[in-house]
Amino acid sequence: MTGIRLTAPAPGWAIDADVVVVGSGVAGLTTALRCAAAGLATVVVTKARLDDGSTRWAQGGIAAALGEGDTPEQHLADTLVAGAGLCDESAVRTLVTEGPDAVRRLIETGAHFDTTDTGDIALTREGGHHRRRIAHAGGDATGAEISRTLVEAVRSAALHTVENALVLDLLTDAEGHTAGVTLHVMGEGQHDGVGAVHAPAVVLATGGMGQVFSATTNPPVSTGDGVALALRAGAEVSDLEFVQFHPTVLFLGSDAEGQQPLVSEAVRGEGAHLVDASGTRFMVGQHELAELAPRDIVAKAITRQMQLHGAEHMYLDARHFGAEMWEQRFPTILAACRANGIDPITEPVPVAPAAHYASGGIRTDLRGRTTVPGLYACGEVACTGVHGANRLASNSLLEGLVFAERIAADIVANGPRTVQAPASEIPAAGSPAPSPLLAPEVRPQIQRIMTQGAGVLRSAASLATAADELEALHRSAAVDAEAAEPKVAVPGVEAWEATNLLLVSRVLVAAAREREETRGCHWREDRPERDDETWRRHLVVRLTPDRQLVLARTESEAFPPVRATGAPDCAAAPTNHPTPEEP
Repeated sequence: MTGIRLTAPAPGWAIDADVVVVGSGVAGLTTALRCAAAGLATVVVTKARLDDGSTRWAQGGIAAALGEGDTPEQHLADTLVAGAGLCDESAVRTLVTEGPDAVRRLIETGAHFDTTDTGDIALTREGGHHRRRIAHAGGDATGAEISRTLVEAVRSAALHTVENALVLDLLTDAEGHTAGVTLHVMGEGQHDGVGAVHAPAVVLATGGMGQVFSATTNPPVSTGDGVALALRAGAEVSDLEFVQFHPTVLFLGSDAEGQQPLVSEAVRGEGAHLVDASGTRFMVGQHELAELAPRDIVAKAITRQMQLHGAEHMYLDARHFGAEMWEQRFPTILAACRANGIDPITEPVPVAPAAHYASGGIRTDLRGRTTVPGLYACGEVACTGVHGANRLASNSLLEGLVFAERIAADIVANGPRTVQAPASEIPAAGSPAPSPLLAPEVRPQIQRIMTQGAGVLRSAASLATAADELEALHRSAAVDAEAAEPKVAVPGVEAWEATNLLLVSRVLVAAAREREETRGCHWREDRPERDDETWRRHLVVRLTPDRQLVLARTESEAFPPVRATGAPDCAAAPTNHPTPEEP
């Protein structure tokens, strides 16, 4: 344990439970429902409302070997190829073998997927898949349907939920075991201000960290809170350098910031073409699957074409679909395009890559356990080894389902542990000083630094500049906090989010600098080749009590067992640059 926490008031209220689940997407709500069904007192904490996370924005669908002739082995093969040599095969095998039944249980819970005329589940293709295995709902509103289903189930089960609540830090007992979390409720609901949920099992399902970049498909709540909390608690994180940039995000202008509309890969799965301004297809001949190549390959190809033509975007041409197909199969995307003055029925859609998905996160084993006893992670915030260097399209919702069920089974199998009182909800004397908070106005600076230095195209020079600029932001906050007349940011949601963004950004940049090769969605212009001999390994990062980042390299593409200790679980690799202090 590091003893490092955010600067925040002491909790003014508390709830007792057996399990607290932080996050309300497919991973969090599935875990909560399974735990509650087993009789465990379960509390769900979510940053906005129950249905405001990333899950409801998922358009394409959920991948599983459900179609005639398809098998888990074929799904496994496609996932391993997309992961560019860094998938943990045991994790992938778990995903693809348990996935079909997990989807069927979701249907039993009440999810309605689109069907064919014969009543079978309608399946489509997406990038990297050699078979039609993507189940979808509402045409292009799969995430919304899954979210609706799970939220209704949670409400029907009368689970205790705390909405509009930002999680702050992990609580532990005297033995170092998880004892709950502190959180801040944002002025709405049953509680207000900083409080605590006391529980011996904590499940982080907080989603991604896309908001570290200026343009992303992620909702505003995706600020890396779970990864930052886990680092401060002493947990290991891995593969943070592998940020997937979705190839086809609706281009709204070079100055567009924040959440951008996604144009699902399923549009290409149904036959749309990527073209340049002259209407020429450029993916043909670059990959056997052309427009349906894995996302990293398509994103790189679009970026190369933009450089070649001096353009800010390329085009997705699906005019041949006709009005009926657009209206029935892709109504959400059609509405988003039209809301921005584009009619895909009559004109090509301008698209460009934008930050989409974090393939890395908090390192877990196949039961979702982290290196901190009692702390679990699931969904995009976790790194199970399934995605490797590049997530296969539509595996994310399936990962949330499968590993949520595994986490719940592990918690139930261990029985409700006696709740030990937290060692303290206020840092003891001698503990590290709380992390200096960043002023909210620093957030756009972090996003600019990350977009320019650690976006789709990276190099030693760009990453060094990003690291220096992030370090300057950190040191400025530390100097302000230590001044004779401190000019510190006021604790609050925006300051806590900015502080979390800085921490995860620094980890991402440190890992990207260390990985001197191009692999999956990590593209180093100065190191354009993949180097399996040296780099078919994972980078594992942890934060020490003295706020130092420690990077270590695994011995193979498989993760070593999770051990609940403060030491890294892998062979350390030498670093080629100093790792600065973390807040």
